[in-house]
Parts: sequence; structure tokens; C-alpha cells
Amino acid sequence: MVLHLYIARRFLWLTFRIFAGFFALMVALDMVDELRRFSDEGLTLSGALMLAVMNVPATFYKLLPLIVILSAISLFIGLARSSELVVMRASGRSGLVILLAPAVTAFLLGAVCVTVLDPLVAATSRRYDVLSQGQSRGGSVLSVSEAGLWLRQGSEEGQTVVSAARANLDGTALYEVTFLTFGPDGTPETRIEAQEAVLGEGAWDLSGAKRWSLRQENPERRAEALGPGASLPTDLTRDRIRAGFGTPGAIGFWALPDYIAGLHRAGFSALGHEVWYQMELAQPLLFAAMVLLAGGFTMGHARLRRGGLLILGAVLSGFAVFFLRNFGQVLGENGQIPILLAAWTPPIAALLFALGLLLHLEDG
Repeated sequence: MVLHLYIARRFLWLTFRIFAGFFALMVALDMVDELRRFSDEGLTLSGALMLAVMNVPATFYKLLPLIVILSAISLFIGLARSSELVVMRASGRSGLVILLAPAVTAFLLGAVCVTVLDPLVAATSRRYDVLSQGQSRGGSVLSVSEAGLWLRQGSEEGQTVVSAARANLDGTALYEVTFLTFGPDGTPETRIEAQEAVLGEGAWDLSGAKRWSLRQENPERRAEALGPGASLPTDLTRDRIRAGFGTPGAIGFWALPDYIAGLHRAGFSALGHEVWYQMELAQPLLFAAMVLLAGGFTMGHARLRRGGLLILGAVLSGFAVFFLRNFGQVLGENGQIPILLAAWTPPIAALLFALGLLLHLEDG
């Protein structure tokens, strides 16, 4: 038990050191990008630092599997160079037993990242969007709730809030929709209800629509029915509506199931969010597989020739699993393979490959 705790503590320390190094480097690089991006707005150095700190976690979170395998490689190289591995083996411990502590630690670390770090990353992503887009006027925001979906389109004349009970998959056709237009001073001006609104070139084409002027004392008395060719100008496009959903990583792990259910109720496709949710569930297994993969290549490099090639093989295998995971995510989001297959195949394949490699190379 003491030996397992020693290996686990050493693995965690290496992980945090590499974690901090990568994070500091990425923040420095992102600061330069933020200063260049907002050079016309006179962004200060402290403002660029704040934007970078809010923006980097989303990208950094996706690189955690690579950080885990680099930490595991560093751990086993250090143990081999100090001859600690030789002593462990001489005491009768097999390679699989030695790997148990870092593998379990990596699994628990993955669980902590999913349950604690992921919601924090989602919060920083949303905060970055607020800080980076707060200076622009207008814009569009999309949200999904139990009552349906909500859109906001802006212009120099004011804002229009759009509410719909449901929509098609890309949000270009809304059903049972209400448009509430506000003036520049925030006072509601008009309300339009329609059975259907289809997004065209710069306008919503309305069907079964009725309009009320809210500046009248009795809006119902002066309400008017709009004909089949009625339309409402808009600056929204299909890409901007879909971009309003944001990336799945911008939704916290604990909020994802309700968000996915809301997308289904509104009529949108939730494939991307469902794949991300399953990938998050598989993250602890992926971390453990990365440790086993690193151990299979590097634990015995001190007593084998061409140890540098084995270390290179461990790094390349980690990148291969990382690429396979991202490739499976793309296939799953496009609906070309089942969600569970896209999310769970890479970690399971990496785990089986690592165990096979260990059983082949180790004498335990």
C-alpha cells in the first residue's frame, strides 16, 4: 500500500507540473491573439490576460488525455532511471501490479475532471463569450428551455425577441412563433404571432400571422391579420442560429442531460451534445488507458535497447488514440456511426491494446 501511494503521489505531482506548464504557455500565446484581435478597441494587457484565462480552459480541457500520457511517460522514465523499477521487480512485483496505482489514480483524476473541472470550463467559456462580444451591438442569442426555444435578433432600431414552441433541425423553420419587438429605449412596440416562420434571405417569411401594436391603448382593437406574403426583416442566418447553440463543451456536464432533452423537445438535433456527453462519461477510462499505454512502452526501456524509439512509440500511440477519439466524435456528430460506438470505442480500444502490449512485453 505504501508503494502504491508513493507511485500515485509522484504521478499526480508530475501531472500537475505538466498541467501548469501547458496552461501557462497556452495563456501566453492566447494573450497575443487577444491583443491582436481587439487592437482597435484598445484592449489593455490586464484585459487580454483576463480574456486568455477565460478562453484557454476550453481548449486545454480537450488536451488532458495527452497531458496524462506525457505525465505517465515521465513517471516511468524517472522510475527506470533511478533504478526504482528494478527494485520493485526484484521485490516480486509484476509490471501490472506496479501500473495499478497510476492507472487507478488516472481514472479518479478523469472522474474529477468530468464532474468538477468540466462545469468550471463551461462557465469560463460562457464568461469569455460575454467579455469578447459585450462590446458589439445587436447580435443573436439562442437558448432552449422547457417552453421551447428563444432567439434574439438585434439592429440599430432595437431588439426583437423570438419565441417558438418547436423548430426544424437547423432552426430555419419555426412553428407557433411569437415576435416581440422592442424600441431603442427598451419599450415593447409590436407583437406578431404566426403559425410558421421560415428563414429566407434577410427576412422571416410568415404564415398565419397576426400583428398587434403595443403602443396603442387597446392593441386588440387595432390588431391586423397579415397575408400569406408577410415577412419580417432579420439579420439572422442559418449559420448564426446554429452558432447560437455554442459548442457542447460550453454546457456543464451536470446540465447536459436537461439541455439535450430541451433540444429534442424543440425539434433540434442533439447528436453533437449526446456524443460529447458519452465522451465525458468515457473520459476516466481513457485516462487509465493512456497510463497503461505509456507503461507498456516505457516501463522496461532502461533494460532494453533502443529505449528512445519506445518512448517515441508511446508518444505517437497517445496521439493516435487522441486522433481516433476526435475522428469518432466527428463521425458520431454526423450520424454516420452510433453514439456509443463513437464515444466508447477509442478508450476501450486503447485499453485493450495497452493490456495486450503489457502481456506481450512484461514477464508478470
